[in-house]
Amino acid sequence: MSEHTGPGAATPRGAAGEDERTRTTDEACAPEIPTQRPAPPATALAAPPRSVPAGPAGQDGDIAEEMEEAYWSVHDGAAARATVRQVLVGLPRITRTIGRLAWRADPRATTAVVVCQLASAAMSAFGLVASVSVLHALFAQGPTPDRVRAAVPQLLLVVGFLAARALLEAAVAVAQARVTPKIRTALESEFFHLTAHVRLAAVEDADWHDEVYRANDRGLFYARQIVGQVVSLASAGLGLVGTAGVLGVLHPALLPLLLLSVLPVGAAAVRSARARFHSFMRWNALMRRVRVFSWLLLDQDAAAELRSDTAQKALLDEHRRLITRIAEEDTRLGVQSAVLNLAGRGVGGLGTGITYGALAAVLIAGWLPLAAGAGAVLAIQAGQSSLTRLVEIAHLVYEHAMWVDDLLAVQERCRALQQRTADAHAPERVRTITLEDVSFTYAGKDTPALDGVSMTLTAGETVAFVGLNGSGKSTCAKVLAGLHEAQRGRMCWDGVDVRDLDTQSLQRQVACVLQDPVHYPFSALSNITVSTGSLTEADPERAMAAVRASGADQVVERLPGQWEALLSKRFRGGQELSGGQWAKVAVARGLYKGAPLLLLDEPTASMDPPSEHAVYEAVLRGRLREDQITVLISHRLASVVDCDRIYVFDSGRIVESGSHAALMASGGLYARMFTLQADGYQTRQAPATEGAS
Repeated sequence: MSEHTGPGAATPRGAAGEDERTRTTDEACAPEIPTQRPAPPATALAAPPRSVPAGPAGQDGDIAEEMEEAYWSVHDGAAARATVRQVLVGLPRITRTIGRLAWRADPRATTAVVVCQLASAAMSAFGLVASVSVLHALFAQGPTPDRVRAAVPQLLLVVGFLAARALLEAAVAVAQARVTPKIRTALESEFFHLTAHVRLAAVEDADWHDEVYRANDRGLFYARQIVGQVVSLASAGLGLVGTAGVLGVLHPALLPLLLLSVLPVGAAAVRSARARFHSFMRWNALMRRVRVFSWLLLDQDAAAELRSDTAQKALLDEHRRLITRIAEEDTRLGVQSAVLNLAGRGVGGLGTGITYGALAAVLIAGWLPLAAGAGAVLAIQAGQSSLTRLVEIAHLVYEHAMWVDDLLAVQERCRALQQRTADAHAPERVRTITLEDVSFTYAGKDTPALDGVSMTLTAGETVAFVGLNGSGKSTCAKVLAGLHEAQRGRMCWDGVDVRDLDTQSLQRQVACVLQDPVHYPFSALSNITVSTGSLTEADPERAMAAVRASGADQVVERLPGQWEALLSKRFRGGQELSGGQWAKVAVARGLYKGAPLLLLDEPTASMDPPSEHAVYEAVLRGRLREDQITVLISHRLASVVDCDRIYVFDSGRIVESGSHAALMASGGLYARMFTLQADGYQTRQAPATEGAS
């Protein structure tokens, strides 16, 4: 094959006509390729001790203290750390947020929940008033039968109110059952739609990755839970308000007694709720510590080496030590919880005793009829119950709302990270793709991955990117694929800057085959057609041509069910492929797409030599589309010999370009790398020994 010297020739930073100067200069500073491994330098490392602990013991033997905070536990225990004021201030905002989500999901069901909940609270208050009327009738003057008969109408009214309350609570439950799944479905659909379309640079950010997984694991879960909790919170709050209203009707002096009764109970409930949250945080940290060992004991990837090293006993001993410590912690936490509960009930009982004593004094003084006093006792008991429930649920809602806020914040961030949309779409056929002085630096890195790269790719051309690890080959391929956008310079398709094109339309015209392809848990056919955005529709002729060219036809042929075989052991009857077989399927996937640009990044790394040879023959000579631009990235330089042009990368720049013959003749970095690999395949003679004849 002849070396290109026309517009397809690439030079660093687009400096046309400087091939020789660039090659000579860059060769002088190119890294040397060692011919043999040098002897390791001497170190001052001391000999290791005879014994070490298997893991950090923690301060004072606390095995939970040394665990790093997991991304999914950042809000655990937030309610235990919050003050009562913070919780109370946060509740109205939380209720509004959940209300908006519910209204957006199902306005009718949300209205039904609110109306029925208010009506239920009213029925509860009316029932309490009717109960007081029953007591008035029973404590009135006259024969007992007459008093009982007089109380029957009020008693029936109480039954009616209670029945109405039960029906309204059932209506609340039905409406809640309608709206809650819709909230989860709407949030989940929007969440995955947004995250699936963010720019690749965001996905490669570790912080964004943690945020997204936290929103998925916890945010979506608690978004479903918190609706019912807010409804229960409203029920408890309305019950407390209704109780206060009834006491105000009976006698205004009873309202201070209600406060005297419920405040100690509320304080005890707050302390108990915080203690439970602290206990959960600690239990969670302890379980994370022990899971480090349980994961190793159960992990499929670790199983072979675990048995080869006969390390089972060592791991089991450490696991036993940890779970024994955890059992001791569980006992301690259980005893502590029992003591706190007893103290809380004691404080609540003291407050109730003082309240009842004050109520007795009021009755003795004649300020309140006996029937009203009995009604006050019922109301105070209901108020205590409502407040205890309010405190417990308020703490849950406060903490769980943080996870929902996280979810909503991640969704908002993802909206700002969406891929570019535009009216102009990438063409289905392209004559030239040019990179002009392109630079790109990964987030958090100081050194650019690409530094002034320029090249021109022509339809029907096969080119190769080679170089040492980290030289910029794969980053350049991602820029070509529209996965990363040049931060300086530009990329053009037939002279049109890709920043003026819709990003997804550009990605549809690029087929990528990666070294570690995705193992889709679908049918064999779906694993090939997914490259065109479909799991269910296929072009039979194109699919057949793609699997034959990649060698995947033999893989599919041997599968039970062939095209319809499920390629995942997660399903009954599913099949597991080897790494080489998956590589063939991935190549077939890329060929099936039939895009004008085909990028192959180490596609044959896990293939045997005959399969690798067959794939390269298909890519280089038996291509399914004659006008396709093929870019091959490989460390096996023998596979790029027949490419029309080879670009040699080093430190983010193109330091050489040309055909194999021209690059070998120049004696630069490519020639040294190729010679080193070729020498590894030569048979070496054993050195002659002394005295040999």
